[in-house]
Amino acid sequence: LLLGKHEFAAAREEAVKLNKRMPDDVMVYGFLTDANAELGNYDEAEKAAQLMLNLRPGNSPGVTRAAYLRELFGDVDGALELMNMALESTGPSEVEDAAWIHTQIAHLQLSVGKLDDAEKNLQKALAMFPGYHYALGNLAKVRIAQKRYGEAVELLQQRYQAALHAENLYDLAQALQLAGKTEEANKAFADFEQKSLRETTIADNSNRELIFYYADHAQQPLKALEVAAREFGRRHDVYTLDSYAWALHVNGRNKEARQQIDAALAVGIRDARIFRHAGEIALAAGDRAAAQKYFHEAATLDAGDSIPTVATSARLSDAAQQASPNRR
Repeated sequence: LLLGKHEFAAAREEAVKLNKRMPDDVMVYGFLTDANAELGNYDEAEKAAQLMLNLRPGNSPGVTRAAYLRELFGDVDGALELMNMALESTGPSEVEDAAWIHTQIAHLQLSVGKLDDAEKNLQKALAMFPGYHYALGNLAKVRIAQKRYGEAVELLQQRYQAALHAENLYDLAQALQLAGKTEEANKAFADFEQKSLRETTIADNSNRELIFYYADHAQQPLKALEVAAREFGRRHDVYTLDSYAWALHVNGRNKEARQQIDAALAVGIRDARIFRHAGEIALAAGDRAAAQKYFHEAATLDAGDSIPTVATSARLSDAAQQASPNRR
């Protein structure tokens, strides 16, 4: 229940207590894995996931959690191998579980530019579970990578109708902007801001998206930093470190921004958006060699796994050109 509410610190405390009472319970180690991963306690998360697999080798919840950690540590091939193992052990009646695993496999494939493979898995997920909102969101990312923005908008509209979360509305607003539907995009962004602000002080929020909205779309850096600092006070996972670094950067605090983005990258994560942010932060700090390296990493990975705004894409393109060694 606490994990579902995103109260990760409290969930970790309860899981530790349960673990002392039931040291051989596999799913308690699953709770420990989840809570620690969301808090950024990756060593503890890895130990708990390994204990899940030691207690019951090959169990699907343990395998999928290990796959998620492999992804965070930069081992996408290892994550794919584990996800495929989990898929093989899924029974024919476990339709939603199989659809979720196909979607996660597609997410991993998309993260390394394998668009065709990702689409095949997403179509399988949607055939098993029509209207599955996680699959719709990832298929929209494929369409964005293919520059088929109108189709991406349609998919994200379907997803938002299926799951009325603020973060889903934010992705729709960005896709509308990419599709050139400026008026609709602006309305969606405004609706997102209001919806997100209503939940910003509770644990289950869309604060990361709100940070990027203020930093990249609304051009309100102080608001971005206010939200980011609050979220950073709750958790230190790689995605929170990235959003906090970006908020610091747009406020001109590049030394602090670099510390946070370096901490995110030190985990091993290979994420196009994080590399793009690292590139611009390094460039602002005067380290063109590092900026060039990060922009190159982003370019090799970027296939739609994150949805850039039009303004952000243009700004980062300019920054990448500035970092180029051929620039005179």
